[in-house]
Amino acid sequence: MGLAAGRSRLPSCVSHAFLVVAGLFILASIPCEAQLSSSFYDNTCPNALTTIRTAIRTAVSRERRMAASLIRLHFHDCFVQGCDASILLDDSATIQSEKNAPNNNNSVRGYEVIDNVKSRVESICPGVVSCADILAVAARDASVAVGGPTWTLKLGRRDSTTSGLSQAAANLPTFRDGLDRLISLFSTKGLSARDMVALSGSHTIGQARCLTFRARIYDNGTNIDAGFASTRRRRCPVDNGNGDDNLAALDLVTPNSFDNNYFKNLIQRKGLLQSDQVLFNGGSTDSIVTEYSKSPSTFSSDFAAAMVKMGDIEPLLGSAGEIRKYCNVIN
Repeated sequence: MGLAAGRSRLPSCVSHAFLVVAGLFILASIPCEAQLSSSFYDNTCPNALTTIRTAIRTAVSRERRMAASLIRLHFHDCFVQGCDASILLDDSATIQSEKNAPNNNNSVRGYEVIDNVKSRVESICPGVVSCADILAVAARDASVAVGGPTWTLKLGRRDSTTSGLSQAAANLPTFRDGLDRLISLFSTKGLSARDMVALSGSHTIGQARCLTFRARIYDNGTNIDAGFASTRRRRCPVDNGNGDDNLAALDLVTPNSFDNNYFKNLIQRKGLLQSDQVLFNGGSTDSIVTEYSKSPSTFSSDFAAAMVKMGDIEPLLGSAGEIRKYCNVIN
């Protein structure tokens, strides 16, 4: 008997096995999506976090105000094209630095502290730890250094090779902003109104320039305590250009400690900036301010959670971006 015409068939069990193997091969060939992880440097640079923490403690012990500056630096980075350390880049032939944006120029500080930390980390693990992650860790360690909360950090961000100068004016809040504007800005970054109020609580530490609160203390408005305004006028003359850079504590009561007095101040109409007092001025966030003023533990836990959420804003992962050798220039 001759061979039957047509294609021979494999037994059904063989066909099934082939399909399973082929399917597994296809799945294995699909790259896993990179994600942030709290254990990201456990094997590649196990001493990174200790090294950063030591440097930040030293910096804050030298200047207490630096804690607020480092938290703000991380915030201003994340709100402009994500948490990618773009704010650290200097001007160059290809970079228009975010440092020159109106909301950053002569205002944001702490760059030299981050440069020092990066140098220390590079000495033990060259080319491993990103500047974006250093900003995130520095903010957390700065909070702890002044009695604030800690939180578990997710790491693995990479550094941008571009800057977002044009985005900074549009994406960063200002001291003149009203409540609706603040809620909207934070919402575009995936942060709720409650997150916004909690993060504003970082103004429990730090200082502001006369230029940023002059209008508020001289406008004789109903939402500012008269005695508070009078006190602030002593070092902030009415005329523009006169004493613009004179500093005042954002929290007059405990300016160097991370606590909930900021919210108590708002209830007493003693918010230094307009963008502070709008959080408690008959609007939708009054109840949150009241809650935080009564419960420091609630504020601390919400602040920590909001910082984690903020650190998740559009990070560069996997092979995107780079790990800069020096934080102020691309490789």
